[in-house]
Amino acid sequence: MRQKISDMLIREMTLDDLPVVLRIDRLSFPLPWPERSYRFELTRNPAAHLLVAELDDTHPQSVIGFAGCWLIADEVHISTLAVHPNHRRQGIGERLLLAVLEWAVGMGAEIATLEVRVSNHAAENMYLKHDFVIKGRKENYYRDNNEDALLMTLTDLHRRRVEVDGGDW
Repeated sequence: MRQKISDMLIREMTLDDLPVVLRIDRLSFPLPWPERSYRFELTRNPAAHLLVAELDDTHPQSVIGFAGCWLIADEVHISTLAVHPNHRRQGIGERLLLAVLEWAVGMGAEIATLEVRVSNHAAENMYLKHDFVIKGRKENYYRDNNEDALLMTLTDLHRRRVEVDGGDW
């Protein structure tokens, strides 16, 4: 999947993207994924799908965000989504989310799920904006500080269409 949106390109992640993805992951999460997890997802997990957002320029390290998910039967579980701190609040996370959902619909998914920290109001609001619903709370979900996670779901994916930059998903 390659999707060009204004000054940004969303494409499938490759092993060459890992140095930048790992840096963004460390800047974004108290418990970043280890490199071996990304390598496994990219090379050995047939259920995994990972995307990156990159600036449309010739800079070799132009990746500014990424997202990952797992497709299991008719459910897509969004496993990770992050944007470099210097590029937040510009709609990049939303574009990545919509690209994951578009891919999932194309693969036959009917439901999307994810967990988000109860303190991450910006992410929670982005998901709510796109009709995710809080379905539960996982107590002490995050190992770094025992923070709870909100379990959020989005149903009937095949019936939903969202307009982004003049194009539907």
